[in-house]
Amino acid sequence: MEDTSLDPKDWDAFRSNAHDLLDQALDKMQGSRDGRVWTPLPQHIKDNLVSDLPVIGTSHEQISEKMAELLPYGVGNTHPRFFGWVHGTGNVGGMLAEIAATAMNANLGGRDHGAIYVEKQVLAWCRQMMGFPNDAGALIVSGTSMATIIALKVARDTRLGFETRKTGVGDGKLVGYASAQSHSCISRAFDLLGLGSKALRMVPCLDDFTMDLGALRDEIEADKAAGLLPFAVIGTAGSVNVGAIDDLNGIAKIARDDGLWFHVDGAFGATGILSDTIRPRLNGMEKAHSLAFDFHKWLHVNYDAGCVLIRDGDAHLASFAERPEYLTGSTRGLAANSPWPVDFGPELSRGFRALKIWAHLLEHGTQKLGRAISRNCEQARYLGEKIAASKVLELLAPVTLNIVCFRFSPQGHPDLDTLNGNIVLDLQESGIAAPSTTRLNGQLAIRVNITNHRTRFEDIDLLVDEVVRVGGIRRGC
Repeated sequence: MEDTSLDPKDWDAFRSNAHDLLDQALDKMQGSRDGRVWTPLPQHIKDNLVSDLPVIGTSHEQISEKMAELLPYGVGNTHPRFFGWVHGTGNVGGMLAEIAATAMNANLGGRDHGAIYVEKQVLAWCRQMMGFPNDAGALIVSGTSMATIIALKVARDTRLGFETRKTGVGDGKLVGYASAQSHSCISRAFDLLGLGSKALRMVPCLDDFTMDLGALRDEIEADKAAGLLPFAVIGTAGSVNVGAIDDLNGIAKIARDDGLWFHVDGAFGATGILSDTIRPRLNGMEKAHSLAFDFHKWLHVNYDAGCVLIRDGDAHLASFAERPEYLTGSTRGLAANSPWPVDFGPELSRGFRALKIWAHLLEHGTQKLGRAISRNCEQARYLGEKIAASKVLELLAPVTLNIVCFRFSPQGHPDLDTLNGNIVLDLQESGIAAPSTTRLNGQLAIRVNITNHRTRFEDIDLLVDEVVRVGGIRRGC
């Protein structure tokens, strides 16, 4: 009879290939400071990746070689001069957690097994870290986008009644509010929840890019007068453009006065709670009905890993719990341990994300992680001071957290947007650094985000020198 097992026929050879690949991966991580930030994937590798669906299998040795070939061609976020987007850098220790998680191949949808208890412990730590009660609903998710959908579904169901899970939202006319600087995942959540993205009011911002609370009050009153149903207001703890933190205490008061659900998008900024310098600026976050944040950004857990916290754990459960017969729980055996994670979110099949979070927190502790966050903010202030002292660089937004927006601004240049856009592309393609661009008040800005525990002050110095150098060359074009 033909052997259909998928296990290796030669375990010793497989073990050797695995050790070789692990060594190459560790070499890559150990050399994260070296070489280029971003290297485009060469055409010959792109060509080699194109093939028909494999019918006959390939040896582990060949597959390991193909994977090792890809190692130098990531987005670049492990490098200390990756400044473009709010990407975490990953963590070498996370490789061990991924190996163990792969060996267990646990489905974290539910049932009574070891992985579930690891996630429960991680969620207990999350509640403690963010100041939520012990009985708050909580779930490890792929990231803040999914966390936002879960949180706003609970908010929607709470406002309209949980029977809407069966009857639909009908003509509920729900509307919500977020800063004009809020993340696009919020409007996407309104879309996916059947409310429509137009039901999200984009509230104007003040000069510091935080939500204008006066404008928020006006919009709420206008919607009430129009017969609409305001149900939620979303505060931002660290906007993606400039790192702005809304007045969370002020928003919490408005939400309480008007009976609105208060959600905080804390994708990266919420973890600033671990930093002695940032923590006071997050006052009010602990009053939120729900909070979404990521571990894979400023806490450097390997992608992907996020969390949602819901203050009212019973409402969280009521918004999602419903199982078919084959998933009926039990008081003992494998089907014990209710409620299950599937009772708090839309996914039944869930990987063991909690293991890498658990291992990461155990390895480094919150004190060290908080100090790394504080250092990044110190580096951002340092960059802001260098820009302010320059005759050819111009700050375009206050430096309030870890993001710096500026431009090369030589006197008399006719098209600063094109000039600065080309500077960013030149830096990316040269491999020297990888900033990104954004638009603030109609002007294209060079955007530098610093969420990297490997970044040093000399990396900031090099960035400034290269922007000025490349800008000078481009100016003369």
